[in-house]
Amino acid sequence: MAKKEKPKVTEHHELPAGELRWYCDPKQFAFKSTEEVPSRDTVIGQERAVEAIKFGLDIQSVGFNIYVSGIPGTGKNTIIKKFVERISRDEKVPDDWIYIHNFKSPDQPRALSLPPGRAVVLQADLDRLIQTLKNEIPRLFESEEYEKQKGQVLERLQEKKVLILSSVEQEAQQLGFRIKSTPLGVATTPLIGDREVSPEEAEALPDKKKQELQEKQDHLTARIRESIRRVKGLQKEAEDQLEDLNRRVALFAVGHLIDDLKEKYGPFPRVGEFLDEVREDILNSIRDFLHKEGEETTILGMRVPAQPATFERYKVNVLVDNSYTEGAPVILETHPIYKNLIGVIEREFRFGALHTDFTMIKAGSVLKANGGYLILNVLDLLVNPFAWEALKKVIKNREVKIEDLAEHWGFISTTGIRPEPIPVDLKVVLMGGPYLYQLLLALDEDFRKIFKVKADFATEMRRDQAAIQDYAGFISRLCRDESLKHFDPSGVAAVVEHSARMLEHQEKLSLCFSYVADLIRESSHVASTNGNSHVTGSDVERALEQKIFRHNLLEKKIQELIDEGTLLVDVDGAVVGQVNGLSVYDLGDFSFGKPSRITATVGMGKKGVINIEREAEMSGRIHSKGVLILSGYLLQKYAQDKPLTLSASVCFEQSYEGVEGDSASAAELFAILSQLSGVPILQGISVTGSVNQRGSIQPIGGVNAKIEGAYEVCKHKGLNGRQGVLIPRQNVRHLMLKREVVEAVVQGQFHIWPIDTIDDGIEILTGVPAEEIHARVDRKLAELARGLKEFEAASD
Repeated sequence: MAKKEKPKVTEHHELPAGELRWYCDPKQFAFKSTEEVPSRDTVIGQERAVEAIKFGLDIQSVGFNIYVSGIPGTGKNTIIKKFVERISRDEKVPDDWIYIHNFKSPDQPRALSLPPGRAVVLQADLDRLIQTLKNEIPRLFESEEYEKQKGQVLERLQEKKVLILSSVEQEAQQLGFRIKSTPLGVATTPLIGDREVSPEEAEALPDKKKQELQEKQDHLTARIRESIRRVKGLQKEAEDQLEDLNRRVALFAVGHLIDDLKEKYGPFPRVGEFLDEVREDILNSIRDFLHKEGEETTILGMRVPAQPATFERYKVNVLVDNSYTEGAPVILETHPIYKNLIGVIEREFRFGALHTDFTMIKAGSVLKANGGYLILNVLDLLVNPFAWEALKKVIKNREVKIEDLAEHWGFISTTGIRPEPIPVDLKVVLMGGPYLYQLLLALDEDFRKIFKVKADFATEMRRDQAAIQDYAGFISRLCRDESLKHFDPSGVAAVVEHSARMLEHQEKLSLCFSYVADLIRESSHVASTNGNSHVTGSDVERALEQKIFRHNLLEKKIQELIDEGTLLVDVDGAVVGQVNGLSVYDLGDFSFGKPSRITATVGMGKKGVINIEREAEMSGRIHSKGVLILSGYLLQKYAQDKPLTLSASVCFEQSYEGVEGDSASAAELFAILSQLSGVPILQGISVTGSVNQRGSIQPIGGVNAKIEGAYEVCKHKGLNGRQGVLIPRQNVRHLMLKREVVEAVVQGQFHIWPIDTIDDGIEILTGVPAEEIHARVDRKLAELARGLKEFEAASD
């Protein structure tokens, strides 16, 4: 009988140093420093976004406004503003907009448009007109000619009044009466000779005589009334004559001035209509121009100084002045509260009450961008009350209606003004993240109707020769723009390498240029500190080290806890049911990796795999799913000929915070298999990778931080040449490890093994063939099943 061949361990090749990172060769650059590289103001790697922006800016149909989507740091704010400004230079400068007084309905100011630059000219013309009239009208009314004509009118009035009153007095004397003025009016008293008859004497007269006196008195009273009526008529006639005189005098002052302005603004009929109304109002308000300081008026029986007349109604309120605008306006509104966006009607206290008029209307950024482009951050817009709804109304109605929000919502009871809406024609560009775009798309039915163009900003681009040269051009331009030290080829290569490391991909470069720009600035500072004429690769590396040092306090604290044994992590020896998994601590602006001990226990039962973090409510949904997948693997691998009867628990030891992600699921499965088989796992080898139900290893994120975290712990505890990390083979292209880790691999002190399956990993971790491991596990599960069956039978 032939002897059964013993299973052998498959040879597993570790990664050579050349696959642990990509190196950018400085020799590929033909320049000695970026000072020689032409500075190109081009958009790098955003062809898709640029094409979408061009389309959105070119199309003039309603609703084709643009939402620029991208994560912070991709430079979308700077790019979109420069791009729009470049396009707007060749476009038409839009009209100015003004508000003027509405003489027919003062609470509804009228809006007028004028060619660029003409609004401020009209404003100055009206100001000069009023100032001229304030000087000229009083001068004319104080002239000798005016006083002469006014005196003639008053003299004629006086002469006629004297004739009428004299005639009445003569008739009274003939009838034997005297006319007297009393506080209650005009009274008539009968006479006997030259003596007035008292009421008692009149009462004592014979009835016939009394009747005769009464008839004469009634007749005289009627004559007096008629005379008073005639005098009042003469006074009214004289007032009309004076009014006509005043109008003629005022017209002499204002007429030719208004005519000159009407001729100047002849092409603008609405301005001409306004000037006609101004002239008519001035002629009806001459007293306002004749006010003198020190004049008094009576209020509630008290003499108080008279308030000087105001002339705001003749002014021009310039809302939008495009005198110095070149091309279409481009407005970047960084603080889009309602009044900054739409406009505001200001108020002030006058005589103890709130007052407003059309001169207190102020334009918002929508009106300033009218005829051009308005750029907004969507988050800023959404967090400010009323701003988002107001912007939607503007876009849908294509007009701006400046309203007093306090009055609209009943916060104040005074009635204000209601300015005439102004038509708008502008392109709105919203900038925000992809998550907000999806939320607006799902929750706001108007959003898809008014923002029909989406421009997606990418975060990465394919690494090729053109992309590398673009990076050199970007470095050159930033150094020129900000007067930084220029980079030599090694410095450019170091920046390009770090760009690939930011993405964790050997074949791609990052498009998050704001972070790259910060590295360029910091590297320039290091070079200046070191006294270098140009930034070298060493300067870039030093800048990166300093930045890490400023942020890695927590990483060092955790390392201290591991070194002193407070956090239990073994990097030597072998233990059953125990493995080092790798986790990433993400602090927002800094992340690092560290190994964590994962243990597993098994026993009789039917509960399957128990996730202790989940039971303690410390497990995230993805981590819980990863643990459930372990049960699926055990079922398909070991429960084809028998039921799977076990209770197994897995746990991140000394974990005091939540656990999320499935990158430790392979490590958890290795711990369970080790516990079931009784074969110990080498503690110097850490594991990262997720697993599916068929045992295939799947890629994970943060692979560089995890490997470097494991290396740091091994370095502190002592490298022995047997330590390393298992990673999914798909993650090899993502490796951009620190040079120190690569050097340790070259020297054989540290190892990195790519694996495809659970079988690959268990052989490296135990040194035992996978077939033998599975056989031991299968026997253990069968033993547990029998034991449980016997226990249940004995219990019955």
